[in-house]
Parts: sequence; structure tokens; C-alpha cells
Amino acid sequence: MTLRSKLLVAQLPLALSLLIVGVVSRRTVASLDHNSQDILKDNYLSVLAAQRMRDSADAMGRIALGHARGRAEDDGAETKRRRTAFDRELTFQEGNITETGEREMTARARAHWTRFQAEFDRLMALPPGQLEATYFSALEPTLIDLEATAADIATVNQDAMVRKSDRARKSAERMSGVMLGATVAAFLLGIFASVYLTNRLTRPLSVLAQAVRRLGQGDLAVRAKLPGQDEIAQVAREFNTMAERLAEYRSSSLGELLQAQQSSQAAIDSLPDPVLVLQSLGGLLNANQAAASLFGVDIEGAGGAAFDRVPPEVRAIVTKMKEHVASGKGAYVPKGLEEAVAIATREGTRYFLARATPVHGEEEQPVGITILFQDVTRLRRFDELKTDMVATVAHEFRTPLTSLRMAIHLCTEGVAGPLVPKQAELLFAARDDCERLQGIVDDILDLSRIQAGKIELHRRAVSAESLLAQAADENRQAAREREVDLGLSPLTIERSVSADPERVRLVLGNLIANAIRHTPPAGRVELRAAPLEDQVRFEVSDTGSGIAAEYLPRLFERFFRVPNAPLGGAGLGLYICKEIVEAHGGHIGVESNPGHGALFWFTLPVAQAPS
Repeated sequence: MTLRSKLLVAQLPLALSLLIVGVVSRRTVASLDHNSQDILKDNYLSVLAAQRMRDSADAMGRIALGHARGRAEDDGAETKRRRTAFDRELTFQEGNITETGEREMTARARAHWTRFQAEFDRLMALPPGQLEATYFSALEPTLIDLEATAADIATVNQDAMVRKSDRARKSAERMSGVMLGATVAAFLLGIFASVYLTNRLTRPLSVLAQAVRRLGQGDLAVRAKLPGQDEIAQVAREFNTMAERLAEYRSSSLGELLQAQQSSQAAIDSLPDPVLVLQSLGGLLNANQAAASLFGVDIEGAGGAAFDRVPPEVRAIVTKMKEHVASGKGAYVPKGLEEAVAIATREGTRYFLARATPVHGEEEQPVGITILFQDVTRLRRFDELKTDMVATVAHEFRTPLTSLRMAIHLCTEGVAGPLVPKQAELLFAARDDCERLQGIVDDILDLSRIQAGKIELHRRAVSAESLLAQAADENRQAAREREVDLGLSPLTIERSVSADPERVRLVLGNLIANAIRHTPPAGRVELRAAPLEDQVRFEVSDTGSGIAAEYLPRLFERFFRVPNAPLGGAGLGLYICKEIVEAHGGHIGVESNPGHGALFWFTLPVAQAPS
């Protein structure tokens, strides 16, 4: 028998129980319906017939009394209607005799009705002088007897209705008890039979589950012995086949697997930097001794419990790496020392650069992630020393450079005497180099302040129009010298931004100067501003040669310069612009296609209205 058939058999007792309850319920309802129909058919209709006979007789009596007193209240139609109604109800009553004594009462009613009609007809034919006496002496006594007999018929049937209602109530109570008993008995019988059959049905599942549990615990010798040909027995046979193959696989490859695991563990333990191997869901698969000693990772802990004692910075990095790999971006490689994170370890605060590599399964889907924390504490200190040294040198350059610039400016203006053309050419070239060197020194000093966290913003509400207009004015002379058209698009907004005007003008000046430098003569540089939801987007576009796509991601890195670019600064301007914009809470970016110019943009938050 198949598993489906067994399940159907297990449900059969409940179905039989429902059938029994349904049959008993149907009989109970039929009995109650029969009792109510008896009352309606036998008695209630007789009560109505008696009442209508009394109404008809009473109406004819009033017609006769009116005639006797000289008030003609009927032209014969009402009398005929009342006679017909009385005859119809009396005939029905004669055919619906159900109670003791009701037949005799109905016969008396027939006799009284016949005598009443005769007296009525005789009264209606007498002369006016004898009418009233005849009515009270002959017709009225007959009317009284007729109405009394009809009342007796109604009383007998009403009493019968009371008796039958009481009997029906007792029958309903008795049937309710029978119904309750049948329901309880059927329910208990169905539950008992279903539980018994279900237990017999699930016993093989318990045997199979126990075998699976023992196999999961490593007992490859376990077998599920289940007789029969149903689906569970088939699953048991497939389980036994799987267990046999696992046992064979273990006996042939277990040593190699253990050796490979030990080799991989020894390899990552030999690394001085912390290494974490995670599942795709984030649980810990493996870790080396450096991770345990520096971060407090519990190598023996399962899942997320292994990270209970690690610093919060490590948890943040793990979360960031998981999101990066889960998004399908592949391995995560840090861009530079600026991404180093300070982590409080058991040996003090140290700086680490994290890199992540996805672990792919057989179907090329990421099944895990390996995170290497590279200790760059010494490199960061060397970088800080280098930055401090460069800043010191730049600061020391400033004073003699200022004197040199002033001397060259005075000479080019003829203050020290007239210059021959060759001297003027050399001094103008020296002046340009001094200006470029001054820009590099300023950039280096700004960089040192940014890296030291000493950049200060003096925010206030300033209109986007004034920022663009002033930046355009400051760079218009340079644009004219390069024969470049510097334009300011009509603004479509009247918003103020919350910003440090000096810092924002530095950003705009740097972007405009770069655009002018990379735009050929007769080209155009255009400034724009557009509203966003709660920000303003500033744009500087040019019609230069554009930037190759492979260089776009690195434009805002320190000291990066596009190969074969025109002579300019030290590659710090865009990095400084990025730091200033992000310090304001905005973003900066670039859009470019080779041969179609470039568009640099950045956003600043809108100034809040005073409350």
C-alpha cells in the first residue's frame, strides 16, 4: 500500500465520525420539523378556522340587527360573502378533526349554523313590525350557541397546541442529548482510530529520523531497516545507499581531507596578519591565531558567537565586506592607506587595511568570504612622517617663494628698469613657474591640514548665484588669456546653501582652472547650478578632449595625474576638493567621454530657513 493510501485510511475514521454525526443531526432536525408540522397542520389551522367562523357569524348577526332596527346595512353582497366564508371554514374544520370531542363540537357547529341561516332568512322576510322581537327571541340565541361552539373548537385546539409544544420541547431536549452523545462518541472514536493509524504510519518516519540523526553525528554504519514498498521504505533504501557511499568515501578520502585541512590551517596560522574565513551568511568558518590573539575571535565559537568579544570596528569591517561580496562586486581591494582603520587590539591601537576575496562553490556562486587584515601601522606612521616633512618643507618654501614672486613681479613691471625682450621672456616664464609652485605649496599645506583633521568650516547661508558669479569673475582673466569662453548659465533656482564661502570658492576655482587648462582655444567652459531635493548641484563643464574611462575612478586620489595631461599641479587639487565637499556633507563626481569634454559636479546642502 502506498503512503498516500495509508494517509487516506488514517483519515477514514474521522470521515465516518462526521457521517455518523450528520445522520444523527438529520434525524434530529427531521423529528423537530415533524412535530412543528403536526402542530401547524392539526391545531393551528383549526384555531384559525374557528376564529373566522365566529367573525363571519358575528358579521351576519350585525347585519340582521341593523335590518331589525330599520337600518339597511347590506344589499345582499356582504351577507353572501359571509355565508360563503363560514361554509368554507366549517367544511375545512370537518375535514381536520384531530382531538377528542372535536367531532361532536363540529357537528353541533354545523347544526347551529343550519338553524342560524334559517332564522336569518326568516327574519329578513318578516314585515317591519315583527323584526326586532324575532331577532332577540330566535336569531340571537342561535348566534350565541354558534359562537360558543366555535369558541369551544378553538379552545380544544389551543390546549392541544400547548400539549404538543411541551411534548416537542421534551423531544428536542432528548434529541439534543442524543446528538451530544453521538457527537462525543464519534469524535472520541475518530480521534482514537486516527491516532492509532497515524502512529503506525509515522513509526517508520521515527526510525528513519533516528538513523539520519546518527548519520549526522558521524555514525556511517547506521542503516534504516524498514519493510514494505511504500514511499517511506523507498526513502529508507535510498538512505542506506547514501550511507554506504559515504562510508566508502570516508574510508578512501578522509586522510587526504584531514591532511589538506591541517595544511590550510597551518598556512593561515603562519600569517602574521589576522585572517577570517566566513560563510556566505556571515558565520565563522575558520580564523588564524593572529585573529584570535589580536581581535579576540573565538575560533571554537559557532556562527556569530565567535565575534562576541571582538572590537566594534572589526564587526563593521566584516559587515562592509559581506555587503560588498553579496552585491556581486567581487573581491574588495583597498585603494590606499587612507582606508586604514584604527582598531583597539590587545596589543594597543593599530591600523589595518582590510581586503576581501569571495570563496566560490561548484556553481561559481559565492559560498564564503576570506578577509585579510593587513597591519599597516608602521606604513601609516611613515606616511604621517612623510606628510609632516612635506608640509614642513612647503611651509619653509613659502617665505622665500613669496620674496621670489615679488621680485619677479617687480622686474616684469619694469620697476627695476627696462627689460630687453629676451629678459622679459625669461622673467615671464619664471613668473608662471613661481605661480605654479605657489599653487603646489598651497595644495600641500591644505593637504597637511586635511590629514591632520584641522580643516575648519565657517558655514553660513550663501546664495548659489553669488558663489558661481564670484568664481567666474576670479577666473575670467585666465580664460581670456587661454582664449576660452567662460560662461555662466542662467540660474533656475533661488536657493542658498549652507557652506564656507572661502572653501567653496576654492573648490570652484580649482575645477574652473582645470577646465580652462584642458580646453583648447575657442572652446567653452560653462558654470551651472541646479536644485535637488535638499541640495544644490554645482556643475563645471568644458569642451576639451575629455578623460579616458579607465582614469575616472582615480581622479580624486592624492597625487594622481592623468598621463600626458598638460603641465599643472602635483595632483592634489581634486583630492582637496573632494575632502572639502565631503566635509560639507556633499558629494563630488565627474562625467566624461574622450573627445566630448568633461563635466565635474558637486553638491552642497540647502541652508535651513531660520526658525
